[in-house]
Amino acid sequence: HKDAYQAILDGVKGGAKEKRLAAQFIPKFFKHFPELADSAINAQLDLCEDEDVSIRRQAIKELPQFATGDNLPRVADILTQLLQSDDSAEFNLVNNALLSIFKMDAKGTLGGLFSQILQGEDIVRERAIKFLSTKLKTLPDEVMTKEVEEFILTESKKVLEDVTGEEFVLFMKILSGLKSLQTVSGRQQLVELVAEQADLEQTFNPSDPDCVDRLLQCTRQAVPLFSKNVHSTKFVTYFCEHVLPNLSSLTTPVEGLDIQLEVLKLLAEMSSFCGDMEKLESNLKKLFDKLLEYMPLPPEEAENGENAGNEEPKLQFSYVECLLYSFHQLGRKLPDFLTAKLNAEKLKDFKIRLQYFARGLQVYIRQLRLALQGKTGEALKTEENKIKVVALKITNNINVLIKDLFHIPPSYKSTVTLSWKPVQKADASQKRASEDTTSSSPPKKASAGPKRDARQIYNPPSGKYSSNLGSFSYEQRGGFRGGRGRGWGGRGNRSRGRIY
Repeated sequence: HKDAYQAILDGVKGGAKEKRLAAQFIPKFFKHFPELADSAINAQLDLCEDEDVSIRRQAIKELPQFATGDNLPRVADILTQLLQSDDSAEFNLVNNALLSIFKMDAKGTLGGLFSQILQGEDIVRERAIKFLSTKLKTLPDEVMTKEVEEFILTESKKVLEDVTGEEFVLFMKILSGLKSLQTVSGRQQLVELVAEQADLEQTFNPSDPDCVDRLLQCTRQAVPLFSKNVHSTKFVTYFCEHVLPNLSSLTTPVEGLDIQLEVLKLLAEMSSFCGDMEKLESNLKKLFDKLLEYMPLPPEEAENGENAGNEEPKLQFSYVECLLYSFHQLGRKLPDFLTAKLNAEKLKDFKIRLQYFARGLQVYIRQLRLALQGKTGEALKTEENKIKVVALKITNNINVLIKDLFHIPPSYKSTVTLSWKPVQKADASQKRASEDTTSSSPPKKASAGPKRDARQIYNPPSGKYSSNLGSFSYEQRGGFRGGRGRGWGGRGNRSRGRIY
């Protein structure tokens, strides 16, 4: 019979009919001829690369039959390489074949996939990572055992030594979906992985777009992992010490992104979960100083009661919401900062700024409420009204926080929901969608109230809102421009070490 099987193997060198028969019979009798296993797999592989698409599809469909014992990792490796196919039917067959051998031996299949991710061509690497990020979550618990998940984590750590930003986001999606990493210690492991990627030990270079983008990408991945048990202290410390002092000189490769606001939003979200901080007073001072930059003093009045300057200071409400919230969160840890750590003159100056801002807010909140009064349903979905709704959230938040700081002594008890955070989970996708449509538009200025005599009625300064008022997405924005080849994990010359 061995000669008969050899004749079937030789059929791959024949015409289309012989090849079709070979594609069916080589796998059918494969298990009976272990001594011809290598020849049989190579023959089937030849058919998988045939010019005739129908022969290729037949050969690919039968590949799982070769996945026995020691052959399985090799078959997984072959199927992973075949993911580069541009024929959609063929590509689907490869996906299905990989899933079927996954159910036979998950670790063996993963061995083949990770081998290609680490050493394969770029297109194969990219598609293998996408396969893992979309298919792993569909596999049943009996396939995705604890041992299998540990193997994925170990292999992923090897890959993460050299990744592009986009690949890093996909790997975080893969790892954060693993059941064994849903625990507090699992989340902590993920945060440590992200911190390592962010390279928080390095000197921060605000003028290097890749350095800034890398930090933002990593921080976006870390934010959803933080909780009262998994602290953001390391990230908050880095932002206060290295990023805030350089806020105005930050650069980004992502067009249309308000990079300063993006940083402040991330800091605000993380500040809620900050643990014990070593240099708390020093970092609170940096945060306080940055807040003062956005909290102007009232303009001096000339003798006739008119403003001496040409125009009112612009109030950047979106920035102030983030900074005030972060200060309020960290201030809870050092409640006597304003009264004991600042001199009386500084505290007086701060109260004047708060009062000026608060008066402007009151008028502006009234204007917004009036503009939105009686509007429901469809009327609230217009771009203009969406911005007003979020503007009202921002101004209300700032108002609550300022009231707290006006207490004697200052209080840190109030809680607010940041304006871009969904109140209910149901709106999250809608909010994210609304952001996508506004993220590249220029910043919008809130309109000032009608001009009247300054002594008769307080005229609020014009306010600046961010262009992406609606929400805040953790997904990457615009990617890494150029991807592999420069910046974070460019993977140039197929090196496997850190190149940043």
